[in-house]
Amino acid sequence: MEPILLIPIAISFLTVILLLPSWIKKARRAGLLWRDMNKHKKSHVAGSGGIIVISGLIFGILAYIAIHTFYFKGSGNAIEIFALTTSILILAGIGLIDDLLGWIKGGLRRRLRMALCLFAAIPLIVINSGISKITLPFLGAVDIGVLYIIVAIPLGIVATSTTFNFLAGFNGLETGQGIMIFSALALVTYVTGNAWLSFISLLVVISLLGFWFFNKYPAKVFPGDVMTYPIGGLIAIIAILGNIEKIAIIFFIPYILEVILKVRGRLMMHSFGKPDKNNNLDMPYSKVYGLEHLAILILKKFRKKVTERGVVYVIHAFQLIFIIIGLLIMKNDFFM
Repeated sequence: MEPILLIPIAISFLTVILLLPSWIKKARRAGLLWRDMNKHKKSHVAGSGGIIVISGLIFGILAYIAIHTFYFKGSGNAIEIFALTTSILILAGIGLIDDLLGWIKGGLRRRLRMALCLFAAIPLIVINSGISKITLPFLGAVDIGVLYIIVAIPLGIVATSTTFNFLAGFNGLETGQGIMIFSALALVTYVTGNAWLSFISLLVVISLLGFWFFNKYPAKVFPGDVMTYPIGGLIAIIAILGNIEKIAIIFFIPYILEVILKVRGRLMMHSFGKPDKNNNLDMPYSKVYGLEHLAILILKKFRKKVTERGVVYVIHAFQLIFIIIGLLIMKNDFFM
């Protein structure tokens, strides 16, 4: 990597860590606070801090484009990057609206939320993104033609953007998951010859890392849908532009399982634990309605006290398993 490309990385990271403290103060003054549900004592944390993450990411992307334009004298996949950036901003806007309405009146209805997220697919559709011949687990190569543009792209973006926040509610969980997934995507896209997508993924990791220091236990700020929608949607966008759908689906399996468990509870059961006076967690229901509940059950098999950090670590370990599986499949595709 050229040393000058450290500039966008620094911009993304510094934007987050320098602006986030001010956002936390202003959110608290404005009353934009959300209950920290896994604490016995009622405590409230600044919300929608993910807007700073997205700001850091966008500034880093723009710096990357500027360097390619004025230093390397090339386009640097500018059309694709601007389409990607537009999709990010659309999803961030929808997420912010959902956050603010949720703070006041309960948020957007599920169907409206999904319908609005369809608009984030338009930038990729108009530039004819991706390759209609896709590789799926157990099915191999399938050419779906125009269905890729009008069905697969919108479906992928809506699915990942609206379900990434299903695995949430624990300090540092969403941020840590994002760091792990995009680190893996950065590696996969680099190996498959899409260095520009690898760099975008790296900017996501750096932006999330800056946020993690404030979001880890005990959290000072929550990300909100303003972060989870675009970060989730970006998983599909990277997969589409890099033609790595099969690997991305494998990375996303924990979220697919989470959706199945949530549907089991008719999407009405919360993923939080039941904290005691020492903030140790127990099962909130008699059945499992999320991977968070499964993590609590697993930890209770080995220890008496289940902590919020422990639940997050178990889910991260579960995610890591599927990342390793995806990387092994990629290796076999290349060398077999």
